[in-house]
Amino acid sequence: MRIYAASHLLPVSSPPIGGGALVVEKGKVVAVGRLADLTSRYSAPVTEFAGCVVIPGMVNAHSHLELTHFPSWKIRKGIDYSPRTYVDWVVQVIKIRRGLSRHELEQSVLEGIRISLESGTTAIGEIVSEPWLLNFYRLSPLAGRLYLEAIGQEPLRCAELLALLDETVAGFDGGGLLPGISPHAPHTLSAGFFSALGKLADRHSVPLAVHLAESRAEIDFLFDSSGPIADKLYPFVGWDGHLPPPRRTTPAAYLDSLGVLRPGTVAAHCVHITPAEAGILKERGVTVVLCPRSNDRLDVGDAPVRLLKKSGIPLALGTDSLASNDSLSLLDEARFLLDRFPGEFTPAAALRLVTLSGAEAIGLERETGSIEPGKRADFLVVSLPDQIGSRELCDAIIGEGRVLEVFAAGSRLGVGGI
Repeated sequence: MRIYAASHLLPVSSPPIGGGALVVEKGKVVAVGRLADLTSRYSAPVTEFAGCVVIPGMVNAHSHLELTHFPSWKIRKGIDYSPRTYVDWVVQVIKIRRGLSRHELEQSVLEGIRISLESGTTAIGEIVSEPWLLNFYRLSPLAGRLYLEAIGQEPLRCAELLALLDETVAGFDGGGLLPGISPHAPHTLSAGFFSALGKLADRHSVPLAVHLAESRAEIDFLFDSSGPIADKLYPFVGWDGHLPPPRRTTPAAYLDSLGVLRPGTVAAHCVHITPAEAGILKERGVTVVLCPRSNDRLDVGDAPVRLLKKSGIPLALGTDSLASNDSLSLLDEARFLLDRFPGEFTPAAALRLVTLSGAEAIGLERETGSIEPGKRADFLVVSLPDQIGSRELCDAIIGEGRVLEVFAAGSRLGVGGI
């Protein structure tokens, strides 16, 4: 047992505590309160962090850590150009991904885990394209959920992948990580494959994660099977024979017709959704994960955050990958969010998006995301300016804070040595 104290403690699930502390034993939070009160109740050594604030470990609700080395791959593979459109970027990703060895992917995942932990992320909602990569996550200090990705149009390939996912989820051993399934996007899976994955998720009682309405190209494709997805992406991947007839629908309405929108489903991006689609997402209990820096980098637009908030849709934040972002830091993401959408989020709301809201999105709110008795002792020590009042605390954390120490399940990871 040990007590960790700081000038401030911000549980997120409750108001900040000046001179706060938490008691940790066997990787769990035992108690939270003022240091003086806790030392009177518990006989344990105290570690103090003066001039700092202790906050929960952050939760990246949408990430692709296997693409961490993407910037260097572009150069090494001789495919280092700036895509002009979203579909051009997708084609670039596919070109690079096709030429990677298992070792290159493994090293990229390991680096992504290291960088995530170093920046203060202790739990992830991670998209995993290859089941053989699961062991690298399992051996890490991270908590979270690993969504096994599925892409396909060809019936035989879809059947093979469905069987592999069924076997993988049934025998899943993720340590502190739980399984999920990720049908990639409305335009990259056949309708039958989508429905089959929804039934598979039901059979194993696991949630789904999907990329939804990320680009205008997706909207055009779902409406009349036209645009760059039909003209460029499908021929590039050999799906010419699987071009669907015009559906005259929208992404959310289409997925709803396939039965894959339900409580626990995470929809990433949602840049181009309509008020009617927002109503569907709210009614079905879907959580939207915003990825504002990725959307900006790919020039696909901004998510309609005012509409999403007004509709009462739960929100969280994700970094996406280093194929479309500059860092895996959720503090960077929160800072960008506040700048991009002035007046839409308070600093306190932004900080909740990268902690407890992220945990709720991936179904781990009972385990992490806030500092409460019974939860995993996932917490960060963050530096503060010399003068700080409690009203300014969240603003100071996002605007000027620097992660000094990272604790995952009570284990001190440090920063530079992770």
